Amino acid sequence: MDAVDLGHLVVRRAGESDADALVGIDSVATAGDAERAATVRRWCRQGLVVVAEGASGLLGYCVVEYTFFEQGFVTMLMVAPSARGRSVGRRLLDAVAASCETPKLFTSTNVSNQPMQRLLHRAGWSPVGLVHGLDEGDPELFFLRPTPSGTARRGPDPQ
Repeated sequence: MDAVDLGHLVVRRAGESDADALVGIDSVATAGDAERAATVRRWCRQGLVVVAEGASGLLGYCVVEYTFFEQGFVTMLMVAPSARGRSVGRRLLDAVAASCETPKLFTSTNVSNQPMQRLLHRAGWSPVGLVHGLDEGDPELFFLRPTPSGTARRGPDPQ
C-alpha cells in the first residue's frame, strides 16, 4: 500500500520503527498489557499494520491477516482515544478494504462493543454471524465487506 493523503491524514503501511508509537496509542497496551505490546511489535515486524498519521503523529492502526478461511480478516482496529470520532477508524477500514488481497474481508467485535458496530455499519460492512463462547457472556459478532470487484489480488503490495 502506497501512502495515501486523506486530507491531513495519511494512511500508510507501518514499519518496525512505528511499533513503539503504536504501542503508545493502543489503550490495551498502555494499560499495562505486555502481551498486547509484544503482539503489536510482532504485527509490525510481519508487515501487517496500516497506520493513520496526522500532523500530531500516529492516530490509529489496523491489522489485516489472511488466515481466516484464506480471506482477509481485520484482526485489530485501534484508534488513539484522543482521535476517536474523527473518521480515523473509517479511513483505515476503507483503506484496507481497497487494498485487500481477497474477494472478501471479514472482522468481528463483541456484541457489547456498540461503537465498533456503528462504525462498521457506516463503513458498509454487513453482519454475517454470531459466535458464542469466545468471551464469556459477550458473543462475537462477525461482519463482511466485499472488496472492490476486479481488485482482489494475491501477493505483496506493489512498490
